[in-house]
Amino acid sequence: MKFATYHDGSRDGQLWVVSRDLTLAMPATGISASLLSAIEDWDAVSPRLASLYDRLNAGEEPFATRFEPQRCLAPLPRAPQWLDASAFLNHGRLMDKAFDNPPNPDFETIPLIYQGASDDFRGPLADVEFPDDALLIDMEGEFGVVLSDLPMGTTAEQAEAHVRLLVQINDWSLRALGPREMRAGFGFLQAKPSTAFAPLAITPDELGPHWAKGRVNLPLHVEINGREVGRARGDEMHFSFGQLIAHCARTRRLSAGTIVGSGTVSNADRNAGSSCISEIRVIELLDQGAARTPFLTWGDRVRMEARLPDGSAPFGVIDQSVVRT
Repeated sequence: MKFATYHDGSRDGQLWVVSRDLTLAMPATGISASLLSAIEDWDAVSPRLASLYDRLNAGEEPFATRFEPQRCLAPLPRAPQWLDASAFLNHGRLMDKAFDNPPNPDFETIPLIYQGASDDFRGPLADVEFPDDALLIDMEGEFGVVLSDLPMGTTAEQAEAHVRLLVQINDWSLRALGPREMRAGFGFLQAKPSTAFAPLAITPDELGPHWAKGRVNLPLHVEINGREVGRARGDEMHFSFGQLIAHCARTRRLSAGTIVGSGTVSNADRNAGSSCISEIRVIELLDQGAARTPFLTWGDRVRMEARLPDGSAPFGVIDQSVVRT
C-alpha cells in the first residue's frame, strides 16, 4: 500500500491512499483520519485500507481523484519519536580519515544513533527556511522505517516484523553547528533542523525483492540545482534496520509511529557519488587536496528520488528550495 498525507489545516493532516502508479488517490474517510492513527490501530484498519488500495489500483473507485504531490505534508507530519542512525560505514570511514579521528573500537559492532526532533517534519515540496547560510546548509539522503508498538528487548530477528512502512528522507543539517554539539556530548540540537520526507510512505511489499535483509535495495538519486551528485544504493547498509531497531529497543519500548533512519546513504564505489555535500567535500579533500563544492545557499534546489529498475519512484520525489527565514 501507498499512503500520503494531505494538508487539511490539522496538525496530522488527512490520510489518503495512493495508487501504485501514483496517478490516483482517495481519502481514507471512515477508516482512519491520519496515518499516525492508522499505524496505532494497524491490525484493525489495515485490511480496510488494503481493500481500498486494491479498488483504487483496479480503477473501481468512481470518486478517485488525481494524486497531487503539491498538497502533501510529510507522511507523518509529527511522530512519537525520530531516531537517526549512521548505518553506512563508508560515510563514517571517509569522515574519520579526512579529520584524522581516533579509531572507534565499536565502529562495526554498535550502531551510532541519535534522537532527533519529531514534532515538525517537512513536506516533500515545501521550501526550507534557514536563518543564515553561514551555518553551512547541507542535505542528507536517507531511507527510514515506521514502526508498530515494540517491546523493550526486541531482537534484530524479531524487529523486522514491526516495520509497518518505509519512507525516504532528506535530513537537513547545519554543518557549522555540528562539531560543537558533538564535542559537548549531549547530541544534536541546533545542527539538525526539521527533517523532510518524500510524499509517500509505503508498505515493504511494494518494493518486492528490493526490500531484503532489512534494507532498501534501490539507488537514491540526488540532484543539486539539476545536477546529479549521487546515486548510492541502500543495500550497502552495514547494519540492517532490524539491527538498528533492536539497538534502540534495548532499554526502552518504542511507540507506534516511531521512525528509524538509516543515515546518509553512502557507497564505497566513488562512481556512486554522494548523498550529502559534506561527503562530497571530504572526497575532494582526500583526492584533490581541497574541498571545492560549496554548501547550499538561498535559491539552491535539492531533489531526491529512489528509483526502481523501471525508472519509477515508489516514494515519490523530494524537491525543495533553500530560502532565508
